[in-house]
Amino acid sequence: MSTLVIVESPTKARTIRNYLPSNYVVEASMGHVRDLPQSASEIPASVKGQPWAALGVNVDGDFEPIYVVPKDKKKIVKELKEALKGASELILATDEDREGESISWHLLQLLQPKVPVKRMVFHEITQEAIREALKNCRDIDDQLVHAQETRRILDRLVGYTLSPLLWRKITSGLSAGRVQSVSVRLLVVRERQRLAFRQGTYWDLKAFLVQANSPFEAKLISLKGTKLATGSDFDEATGQIAAGRKVVLLNEQEALDLQARLRQQPWTVINVDERPTIRKPSPPFTTSTLQQEANRKLRLSARETMRTAQNLYEQGYITYMRTDSVHLSEQAIAAARDCVNQKYGKEYLSPKPRQYATNTKGAQEAHEAIRPAGSYFRTPQETGLSDRELRLYDLIWKRTVASQMADARQTFVTVDLQVDDAVFRATGKRISFPGFLRAYVEGSDDPDAALENQEIILPNLKVGDRPECQNLEAIGHETQPPARYTEAALVKTLESEGIGRPSTYASIIGTIIDRGYAQLKNNALVPTFTAFAVTNLLEKYFPELVDTKFTARMEQTLDEISTGVADWVPYLREFYCGEQGLSTQVKQQEDQIEPQSARTIELESINAKIRIGRYGPYIEAENGDGVVTASLPTELTPADLNPEQIEILLRQKTVGPEQLGIDPTTGLPIYVMLGKYGPYVQLGEASEDNKKPKRSSLFKGMTVENLTLEDALNLLSLPRHLGNHPETGAKIKAALGRFGPYVVHDQGKEKDYRSLKAGDDVLTIDLNRALELLAEPKRSKSSKTSTSKKPLRELGEHPADGEPVNIYDGFYGAYINHGKINVSVPKDQPMENVTLAQAVELLASKAAESKASNSKGKSKSTSKSTSKSTSKSSSKSSTRKKASG
Repeated sequence: MSTLVIVESPTKARTIRNYLPSNYVVEASMGHVRDLPQSASEIPASVKGQPWAALGVNVDGDFEPIYVVPKDKKKIVKELKEALKGASELILATDEDREGESISWHLLQLLQPKVPVKRMVFHEITQEAIREALKNCRDIDDQLVHAQETRRILDRLVGYTLSPLLWRKITSGLSAGRVQSVSVRLLVVRERQRLAFRQGTYWDLKAFLVQANSPFEAKLISLKGTKLATGSDFDEATGQIAAGRKVVLLNEQEALDLQARLRQQPWTVINVDERPTIRKPSPPFTTSTLQQEANRKLRLSARETMRTAQNLYEQGYITYMRTDSVHLSEQAIAAARDCVNQKYGKEYLSPKPRQYATNTKGAQEAHEAIRPAGSYFRTPQETGLSDRELRLYDLIWKRTVASQMADARQTFVTVDLQVDDAVFRATGKRISFPGFLRAYVEGSDDPDAALENQEIILPNLKVGDRPECQNLEAIGHETQPPARYTEAALVKTLESEGIGRPSTYASIIGTIIDRGYAQLKNNALVPTFTAFAVTNLLEKYFPELVDTKFTARMEQTLDEISTGVADWVPYLREFYCGEQGLSTQVKQQEDQIEPQSARTIELESINAKIRIGRYGPYIEAENGDGVVTASLPTELTPADLNPEQIEILLRQKTVGPEQLGIDPTTGLPIYVMLGKYGPYVQLGEASEDNKKPKRSSLFKGMTVENLTLEDALNLLSLPRHLGNHPETGAKIKAALGRFGPYVVHDQGKEKDYRSLKAGDDVLTIDLNRALELLAEPKRSKSSKTSTSKKPLRELGEHPADGEPVNIYDGFYGAYINHGKINVSVPKDQPMENVTLAQAVELLASKAAESKASNSKGKSKSTSKSTSKSTSKSSSKSSTRKKASG
């Protein structure tokens, strides 16, 4: 008899299989196997008539959750039950956090095993860690399960109670969430601050000086004994100097006059201050800090970071990636110090091992920081990783190693210089010993380059020295609005405020973008009109739910419930059903919320109403003949909207579009228009005879204000006919598509596309260059996989065509690839044992199956309509029987 081990994913299953005895069978649950109902069709028939059925939580019966097996998990559960029949023991080896514990508990409830059950946990997938975990199995931790379940129920109550209200009052498809709505409000509040911001202007002087042939710079800091105004002295609401600030504000003319007055005056050093400092390395990564730094350094979203980190963990490269802890085990500290000693030398080691304390509010999850796995840290070059996985592993490796390195020793130098009644200041920095900076500099990809950039060396100056001024510049400055949140900044704010859990931030930010509450522009999260409307409603009628302090207190209570300090049922009852409970508030407030008002947004300086409609935001304005409405472009956000755009949109609706000029070939007018997807040009007017006039979107970087008739003619010339193919006689065209400029060999039903390369211009490319591009091999999806993704194993060349046969890592486990054919590696066979001959046989079988299924599909199409109603009704009844899992 075998031992059945269940983990969450095929990748994890394949990695862990290498470290278990041969009689252990490892299967994957593919994540959660049970959850609350996601739709009406999943609600069990036994509770469908209950008023709380749509919530999936019995709010009248101690908040008992109704769990169901989702349709896409029924087959997996069936396979796991079959695997369990031949097992003498069951080991649940899901992740060690709340989610992992919950998955194990649900598996236990569903499988109802008659054999002994053990819970195995580990925070890295190495041979040593797995063997140690096998020796120290435990029971399922009900407290952890309870903690996850309470959060899941609370999130469901908030989301499924508020979201329908938003559908009724604003528009369908919106969602609200315990952490999501607070996050959206943070973005909106910051954008309001930016919209209310008033710019201020100030001037200063910069001097370029020389002492003993060594150049240096100094900036004006005071005049006649009074501090010079800088950006921090301005009131953001007025653009003027803030009340109570005693500073000198220079305008341009005053700065130029001062420049002329000081240019020939002697300069004297009046003060030199040297301040030695010590800088300590940052702790190893937690989930939150990894997301922040990967966003800053690698430009990865929180979702991309977590997905990549999960792959690295499941392949055995790093420790578990959902953790609030900065602790390192003795084994990890020894491995990190060994890396420092070998790569940088003993002088770069910290005098004694460093251990870090976790200060995060409510820290929980795994018990160690994110670090390279094992007792020996493979260098990034030794891993064989590539692309995103390599870059993220490199980041984790450097941060972990740097945490055990010596302090950096630096000296900050400040030199004040007097010239007439003005004082200038030069600042410098010397790095006496780089210490950990040799391996890791926050926000920089290249530590060595960063070290050079960080040093500002001043000449050896002392009081009384008279350096020579070679040039004096007057420089104007404009104050800047508060910066928008990047993903890194939002994650940092949420964690510092104690809102939500770092392990959920990636999915929350992903939802905010996916649901249209924010757009990602230049790595910043820019809130949309929908975000403004939803936040306005929640702030007005449910202020506590979007208040950061209230949400943080809620998180604290959830932690107390998880440790047994607080009781979950009374808390949920008070939160949902109490006098000030969510359900009570919604019932009281719903009639007070007027839909037309709720979907209206008012922006200062915009003389029109902005409303959220069924198909997106639109503007509404009065004119002499009544009300005029016009859709706003999808990419336009409140921050981008200005009176000129409003005028263009309304004029298009009333007077007609703006005419840019006349097309010399057709004599038709060319219009500039603003549509749902942004600005475009149009040839002629739409009419009965010409229902779809020729249109072309503006190229990236073009603006309506700077668009010329020549630009418009170039845009409307697309697609360009470059000539005919010398072999087929078919047309070759150059055009602009959704994914950029391209050329196409158009043979009617058959079209062969190639994207243009750097240096190619869609407006000037000729037939010869197009033929060169078309002659290059086309990269199909399968060939992209083989070139961009490193194979797990290269089996050799296929005997039929000499093309490579490789094994790759896929979402559902290892698979064999040859050209366009993929086939999974059999579950009962280790990937390492697959031979070329076996692979060729499996590929041949898969090809034959595909042909058979294609021919069956054609013959079945005629009988589908007659059998459809029968199969539908039978499947419905079987779903009801299984719904309660």
